[in-house]
Amino acid sequence: MAKKGKVRIITIECTEARKEGKSPSRYTTMKNTQTHPERLEKKKYNPTLKRHTVHRELK
Repeated sequence: MAKKGKVRIITIECTEARKEGKSPSRYTTMKNTQTHPERLEKKKYNPTLKRHTVHRELK
């Protein structure tokens, strides 16, 4: 039987694009859920807005 890993693949989505009525950009990344149980938040580039915005983890 395989061990269940502590590292998960998560999706992060732009928080500012929906406010402006544009399609949000999404990125996938990995996160250790045991050491960081809270939601991940990073600044990433949004090509539709042509600037760096805050991206938050989707549930």
